[in-house]
Amino acid sequence: MQRIFSGIQPSGIPTLGNYLGAIRNWVSLQDDHECIWCVVDLHAITGWQDPKALTQQTREMAAVLLACGINPDRHILFLQSAVRAHAQLAWIFNCVARLGWLNRMTQFKDKAGKDRENASAGLYVYPNLMAADIHAYHATRVPVGDDQRQHVELANDIAQKFNHDYGVDFFPNIEPLILGPAARVMSLRDGTKKMSKTDPSDQSRINLNDDPDTIALKIRRAKTDPEPLPSEPDGLAKRPEARNLVGIYAALAGTDHAGVLREHGGKGFGPFKEALAALLIEKLQPIADRTKRLLDDKAGVDAVLRAGTERAAAIADPIVAEAERLVGFVRT
Repeated sequence: MQRIFSGIQPSGIPTLGNYLGAIRNWVSLQDDHECIWCVVDLHAITGWQDPKALTQQTREMAAVLLACGINPDRHILFLQSAVRAHAQLAWIFNCVARLGWLNRMTQFKDKAGKDRENASAGLYVYPNLMAADIHAYHATRVPVGDDQRQHVELANDIAQKFNHDYGVDFFPNIEPLILGPAARVMSLRDGTKKMSKTDPSDQSRINLNDDPDTIALKIRRAKTDPEPLPSEPDGLAKRPEARNLVGIYAALAGTDHAGVLREHGGKGFGPFKEALAALLIEKLQPIADRTKRLLDDKAGVDAVLRAGTERAAAIADPIVAEAERLVGFVRT
């Protein structure tokens, strides 16, 4: 089995976009991969976080992952900050990566915006920590969205330079896995923007802990255009909101745009939104219920994370210790 590593930030309850674009695929990958799943709380503090909120959101994220089907018995689920090897290897990679490489990272430019000078140094070297997250486990596959592909390419550049500089073949090449029919779920208020758990408007997203009434209301209020649904997928080309809702339905129903439009094409958005809301409730309500049960037993969630930390460290610590030896660090 090839080893997979992937992480998710604890910046709030995951959205439908996180579920369809990442978490659901993580669950399916467990059947034929060795999987290491991480709540990346070190990445979270590249922007200031309220400590109490971060603690709560970290535990909530772990609970949601378990509720969605992450299996901590067969695989590993842990908190990034609990395994020191991540930070140790990240510093080595800070010294291997070149400034020119980091200057090309589009995500830093997007997140820092016009206030670049006030962005944290952590945000700037974020990709080096991401590379360390993966290489600390000699993982060879990473499920990512298109917006993260550049970071995987950088992680490979760092590994190749490390191997070249120290005359070894130590860190393997990483293959990005772009999976799923709904890799990019868009905002319910603007079909040109990605659905985000940090969007100021809660109406822009479906949260995995939303109750049925909230889901139905958000879908009824979702932005659309005045035309009925087309009968063919080509008719969605210049209709981002319609394409987004059809894509969500397709991903949940296990079909494609054409399959959805064969059933709903030519109809107005009223009946389609009712059908979509019902499908969302059917798929997401069990996750919300399981999440609540898990959060009612915080000690149980923490026990899962402690066990995951031990297993993760057992893999990462020897790999990073060898990287330190190759660099020339003295261990007495």
